[in-house]
Formats: sequence, C-alpha cells, structure tokens
Amino acid sequence: MVDKVSLQGILPPAGTTPAPAPPAERPTPAKGRSSFEAVFAEELARGGLKFSAHAEKRLASRAIPFSPEEMANLASAVDRAAAKGARETLVLVGNTAFLVSVRNRIVITAIDGESLKENVFTNIDSAVIA
Repeated sequence: MVDKVSLQGILPPAGTTPAPAPPAERPTPAKGRSSFEAVFAEELARGGLKFSAHAEKRLASRAIPFSPEEMANLASAVDRAAAKGARETLVLVGNTAFLVSVRNRIVITAIDGESLKENVFTNIDSAVIA
C-alpha cells in the first residue's frame, strides 16, 4: 500500500505563481584579507578550484607569490584542459607549475621556478601554459 504524501504548504496554491528565489550573494572578502585570499575564497564559493592541503603547504613553505590574475589564469587553464578531456595536467602560470586533477578541480601541488629545474613530472596526460 502506498502512503499519500501531502504537498500542502510545499506547492503554491493553484493559479498562483511562486515568488522567484532571491539572487545568490557573492561572498565579500573580510577586512584585512589579501587579494589572493579573497580570490581563493570566491573561487571556492563558486565551485571553482580547490587546493589540497599539500598544495597549500607548498605555496606557503616556498613563499610562492600568487596574484588574483594568476588564479584566474590557472582556473582558465584548467577549464581549457577539461574541454580537451584532460584528467591530470601540469599548468604553468608564470614561473610556477601546478599539478591539477582536472576532473576533481583540485590543485595537487605547486612548484616554484627554482624547484622546476631538473624535475620530472609523471602521471600527467597534458600540459597547459597559461
């Protein structure tokens, strides 16, 4: 036997139009945040790129400078890689390389220009120069 479910209170009364949902608010950066933190928070909020704990540690420990423009370039490069069917890609943004899981939109690690020398990158199927 199937129980009947009441939709009263869920659906608008017959002959009426439901009110539109309010527009989604974009997160605003908190006072004192750097522009990277603001862009990073916005990117996360809109379902953009995520950074693994390892990548965050690498950015901090290697003191890799990363501007909002570079974040936008990285996100754009990942979008282009995804459009081509890439799964794991190496993205070069300025003097920094990022290993990115394109499917999951997660930055796995970041490598500064000095550490790039004589490095071998394996398990990637593409590279994007942004």
